[in-house]
Amino acid sequence: MSELLKNIDARTRLAGTNKLEILLFTLGLDSRTGRRETFGINVFKVREVMRTPPITAAPEMPSSVEGMVSLRGVLVPVVDLAKYAGMGIDTPRDIMIVTEYNGHTQGFLVEAVDTILRLDWSQMRVPPDMLTANLGGLVTAVTELPGPKLVMLLDVEKVLSETTRYDDEFLFKGIEPIVADEPVTVYFADDSSVARKQIERTLDALGVRYVGSVNGRQAWDELEKLASYASSSGRKVKDMLALILTDVEMPEMDGYILTKRIKTDPRFEGVPVIMHSSLSGMSNQQLGRSVGVDEYVAKFEPQRLAEVLRRLITQHSAAKAA
Repeated sequence: MSELLKNIDARTRLAGTNKLEILLFTLGLDSRTGRRETFGINVFKVREVMRTPPITAAPEMPSSVEGMVSLRGVLVPVVDLAKYAGMGIDTPRDIMIVTEYNGHTQGFLVEAVDTILRLDWSQMRVPPDMLTANLGGLVTAVTELPGPKLVMLLDVEKVLSETTRYDDEFLFKGIEPIVADEPVTVYFADDSSVARKQIERTLDALGVRYVGSVNGRQAWDELEKLASYASSSGRKVKDMLALILTDVEMPEMDGYILTKRIKTDPRFEGVPVIMHSSLSGMSNQQLGRSVGVDEYVAKFEPQRLAEVLRRLITQHSAAKAA
C-alpha cells in the first residue's frame, strides 16, 4: 500500500475514535486587537495547500470572494477568510488552502499554515458567546495549547453557505408536512449554526417537533435524561422519540461515538439514527454504518434530508401502531 493510501486509511480510522486532525493556520495581524490568531480546519476537508495562484475577478460575488482560480481545468471560488471575518488585516494572503466538502471545492486565502495537530474531540470546547459574537459565528469549537495559545476551529459550512448564497428558499420548496396520527419528535445535534438552522427549517416544513444540542456530549447527556424519564414512567424511548439526527464533527464528543453509544444502549432500541455531515465520502459513510447509523445524508440537501426523515418517521410510526 502506498504511503498516501496508508495516511488516508489511518485518518479514516482516526475519525471513529473521537479524535481529529486539524491544520493550523493564521490570517495575519488583526489591527482591531493587535493579535495574530490561530485557526484550524479539519484535515478531512483539506485537499491541498498551495501558493495563491492568479485570481480572476468575477461579477456579483460577495465582498469576501476575491474571484475564481482555475485548478486542473476547474473554476474554483476563492474566499478571503480575513475579509469574511471582518478582520482588519494588511498582511498579504499568499497561501491558499483548497477545501472540499458538501460536494463543493473552494479556496481559502490565509497568511500562513503551521502544522497538523492531532487532538481528541473531548479537548475541543464550545466557544464562549463573546468570541462567537466577535467573529460573526465563524468558530464552532476552541482548544487551548501550551503557550498558552487558543486554537479556533473554523465553521466551514457557514463560510460555504454565506459565500455561495447556498441557503436559498428554493432548496426547501415543495417539502410537505408529514401526516401523522400523533405528534412526532426528533432530536438533533450539530455544532454549526448554519446547519442547525437548515435542519430546523426542514423539520418545520415537515411539521415535526424537535429538540437540538450543539455537540455530541450535550446530546448524550440529554438523551440519557430522556431514557431515565422513560424508564421511570414505564415507557420506551422509541414511544417518545421518533428519530435522532447527528453531525459527525462536534466538540467534546463526535457523531460516531454518540451513535455507537445510542446503538449499544438497549434503552434506545427501535430509534433510528441519521448521520448528517459534510464529510460525505464513502469512507466516512462506511464508518457511520460500522457504528450503526441507519442512513447517511450529506448536509445542505434539505430535499434529500426531508425524504429520508419522512421515510424513517413513517416506518417508525407504523411500527409503533403495529
